Amino acid sequence: MLRFFQILICFAVMFMTTSMYAQSLKVMTYNIRYDTPNDSVNQWGKRTPKVYALIKKYNPDILGVQEALYNQITDLVSNLKDYAYVGVGRDDGKTKGEFSAILYRKDKFTITKEGTFWLSPTPTVAGSKGWDAAITRVATWAVMKDKKSGASFLMLNTHFDHMGKEARRESALLIKKRGAELAGKLPVIVTGDFNCTREEPPYTAIMSKEGLQLLDPAPSPAPGTFCTFKVNSIECRPIDYVFHTSEWKANNYKAITDNDGKYYPSDHLPVMVELSK
Repeated sequence: MLRFFQILICFAVMFMTTSMYAQSLKVMTYNIRYDTPNDSVNQWGKRTPKVYALIKKYNPDILGVQEALYNQITDLVSNLKDYAYVGVGRDDGKTKGEFSAILYRKDKFTITKEGTFWLSPTPTVAGSKGWDAAITRVATWAVMKDKKSGASFLMLNTHFDHMGKEARRESALLIKKRGAELAGKLPVIVTGDFNCTREEPPYTAIMSKEGLQLLDPAPSPAPGTFCTFKVNSIECRPIDYVFHTSEWKANNYKAITDNDGKYYPSDHLPVMVELSK
């Protein structure tokens, strides 16, 4: 009888351990469009309820945002109480300029390391601009520890230049190199607005065998994500991504098309993927 109970306990422990590690992780990438009066009826202050409602509805565990100015970051964490963030402004490494910040659920993760590097030949120099880029670009990263399982992984979020073709390709190679160095043996998730489609050289570089080995969980053809604010005004371009290393299994990939009948909450659609190990 004692042996029977010992076996039951072993099976229970195995089940609990498997359940902890099998929990899915909802990852979202979202270019929220920077706050500018040029957007008129779609300026940040007029569309924040739609942005907050979308994030609350889909409840991502981790959210990589692009184009967020400091006031937008503070708005997000003030109105989405379950989240904290890591990241700095690209212009000065503090609060000036756009962030490629990582928001995460405070109840689920602890940040053990974090940082930002610049997409340039001098990635540790705040405000540096690379190659033929039109403006300064950054990548923010964090080593995140799951509070339940104790397992850690590297999360990296970025936004590639919209003009410089060389800059986008070189940025992809830099992400692969720095990502591999930062991760070591940790699983990795990479999110961002890469300002390129899957037919262009930056995507080829991201999927190459050099440096960090990444997978793209999107279906083929991938749904468009850059749509402008007005619904059905253009054919949406698929330029926003969630990549991951082979330790993860991906499910339920979607580009979220929620809108008010006339406008989307941002000029980009968020992409969300469920990842599990």
